[in-house]
Amino acid sequence: MKLIVTEKNQTAQRISQVLSEGKAEREGSSRTPIYTFSENGEEVKCIGLRGHIMKVDFPDSYRDWQGVEPRELVDAEILKVPTLKTLIKTLQGLGRKADKVIIATDFDREGELIGYDALNKIVEVNPDVSVARARFSSLTPAEIKKAFSSLDVLLVPLAEAGEARQDVDLIWGASLTRFISLATTRLGNRFLSVGRVQSPTLALVVAKEREIQDFKPETYWQIQVTLSHEEEQFAARHKQERFLEEREAQQAFSRLGQEGVVAGVQQKERKLSPPAPFNTTSFLAAASALKVSPARAMNIAEGLYTRGLMSYPRVDNTVYPSNLDLRGILNTLTEAEVVGKLAAELLKKEKLTPTRGKKRATDHPPIHPTGVADKTKLSGPEWKIYELVARRFMATLAEKGHARSTRVDIDITGEPFVARGDVILDEGYLKFYHYTRKKDEELPELKEGDKVEVVDRDLQEKQTQPPPRYSEGKLIVKMEELGLGTKSTRHAIIQNLKERGYAFGSPLKASETGMAVASTLGKHAEMVTTPDMTSELEREMDAIVEGEASKDEVVNRSREMLAQIIKTMESEKDAIAKEIREGIRGDITLGSCPSCGKELRVRRAGKSRKRFVGCQGYPECTNTYPLPQKGKIVVVGETCSECETPKIKVITKGRRPWELCLDPECPTKSK
Repeated sequence: MKLIVTEKNQTAQRISQVLSEGKAEREGSSRTPIYTFSENGEEVKCIGLRGHIMKVDFPDSYRDWQGVEPRELVDAEILKVPTLKTLIKTLQGLGRKADKVIIATDFDREGELIGYDALNKIVEVNPDVSVARARFSSLTPAEIKKAFSSLDVLLVPLAEAGEARQDVDLIWGASLTRFISLATTRLGNRFLSVGRVQSPTLALVVAKEREIQDFKPETYWQIQVTLSHEEEQFAARHKQERFLEEREAQQAFSRLGQEGVVAGVQQKERKLSPPAPFNTTSFLAAASALKVSPARAMNIAEGLYTRGLMSYPRVDNTVYPSNLDLRGILNTLTEAEVVGKLAAELLKKEKLTPTRGKKRATDHPPIHPTGVADKTKLSGPEWKIYELVARRFMATLAEKGHARSTRVDIDITGEPFVARGDVILDEGYLKFYHYTRKKDEELPELKEGDKVEVVDRDLQEKQTQPPPRYSEGKLIVKMEELGLGTKSTRHAIIQNLKERGYAFGSPLKASETGMAVASTLGKHAEMVTTPDMTSELEREMDAIVEGEASKDEVVNRSREMLAQIIKTMESEKDAIAKEIREGIRGDITLGSCPSCGKELRVRRAGKSRKRFVGCQGYPECTNTYPLPQKGKIVVVGETCSECETPKIKVITKGRRPWELCLDPECPTKSK
């Protein structure tokens, strides 16, 4: 009997149906289905896991937070512990009877480790079983058949790199989290988490918040006029963009007459280059710009991948491999709604020459569509992501766009003004990927010496603005630049910051708790909050893959580094505890008040101690909202489209988490 092991049930089902040409039968329990079919007279069974079936943990003797010093965790033994005992029992039952096992998990570090752990469980009961590895980048019938007709071997160093990351993250996260939580007596659900990647990422968000808080706005004045030429109106601004003295601005404004004359016209034409193919980072950044959070975008992408509609979404590569059938993908897209006609238009080209990004890898091709999606069978966000991927793919095969910018210099009674226009002459790739297209700013046909009428004039007092906060998409790009996390983990790290109450909103705003933790760590344990240490560990994990370092060497070096940090923090424990406590003035910050814009926070009533949401603007703003009295409150980072109050997630033991907005009178609650 041949046993195929996949990462998820949906993948097992699809692979079985393709390899059996629709004849696979389902058996087993509803929680752990098994797909059975015959191949060349041999019985084949396929089982889907539910991600990791093993996790790393410390022995039970280290569980007592108050009985075990955090420094003891640094060198503690690490165990591999089963997470899904029933599934493992089923897997071993099948493995015991198997002559050959084919690992068909996703091809990356996580997938290789999941497959490696599953194989080790099978080998426990069947040491002599034959093993092979199926690798694929999409779940199209053609690629599945190709993967299973050209099997490879399991890459143990790749799996060990994944194991090293698990070990290092456990040691750092557990030791530092326990230290900070004990020092500040924030235990139970209120514990303060610290992580190897989480903390430097939080430090980025907090540093931006400090910049905004320290920003001192400067007042300046601008003069703008509305002009008319042959009944066409357009705007122009004084050549001196900013007047720093009001008196100077008023004098210039007072000199303006009713007529101006064109002093010069300059025009420049430029080409607009199509974008590079999507890798994970650029995909998540683009999805974020469409108001789909990175965590949700990745979840949707994984679902589309397992349904055979797009390629594997966890990739660094931005260069299509030479054997990727670009014309074949376009042919497939011609049957899709909305984008079908666009794909047909590209097929008319004699030659398809794709764009290329700077990152080239051989594990997976850049993200691209692989199947025809039925819009009626997808949710709104799912279709939005599918269309984004399809349009990006087509844009990489399209021609350059062509734009023209115009500058017109105008003299109005001695005062110089400038009008600017920008229009698209040829859409090129923008016809396929309209997300980045800006509205045309057209100017009338003007030439030197033309007279223009001053229709309106405006002297505006303005202030310089602080730097913008990070959107989730831009933070992911920054994390990649600094080597923080991986393509598979960055979106989850950001989501964790929100769930821990360290950041909220869109763009991301650091909470008081987040600022207190990051600032204190930066002062007393700077290495924990800088990208240098964690990016160095990422490079060492890459060395494991290349065979240049062993898992134990990397983990042990990490232990040594952490031991020094803990030693320093222990000597400054009282100061750390005091600074964090003083920095946290409120509990959970949920978002902005729709009435006054200030922060909404979880409060407790004086007598009853019942929790509710109150506005920081009290007593000027008396906005309050009730809260469920049981369960952990988690900030979602989104606002309700109807009532504009923040959304929260309530996690209660024994029941599924549920989301709600704060306003009990919201129309969504009557649906």
